[in-house]
Amino acid sequence: MTKRALILFAHGARDPAWMAPFLRLQTLLQTQQPGLMVKLAFLELMTPDLPQCVAQLLPDGIDDITVVPVFLGQGGHVQRDLPQLIATLRLAYPGLSLQAAAPVGEDADVLDAMARYCLRSLSV
Repeated sequence: MTKRALILFAHGARDPAWMAPFLRLQTLLQTQQPGLMVKLAFLELMTPDLPQCVAQLLPDGIDDITVVPVFLGQGGHVQRDLPQLIATLRLAYPGLSLQAAAPVGEDADVLDAMARYCLRSLSV
């Protein structure tokens, strides 16, 4: 039986408070899908990084991981860094199904939600 996990992949920052919205997103997802393991991983400045996060999931029998870049667009981190990390992890764990989604900010529903928020802010 396949055991799936979702990794929310974010940039990272020096200020720990920066992580708060990502923790809320993780909690929201975990509440909506209690059987799904949802973790956070960071490119830099925070831990765990993506390789550490994947390694932490494997002892739980996870064999299918989707990485969701919680970035607004496809800058260098999503175009270069993430594919390199995924390729390295696939070599290290050949039995693991590992895929990356498009950045969250490129999804039409996400953009619609952001547009609604921006328009609501006009009445503030």
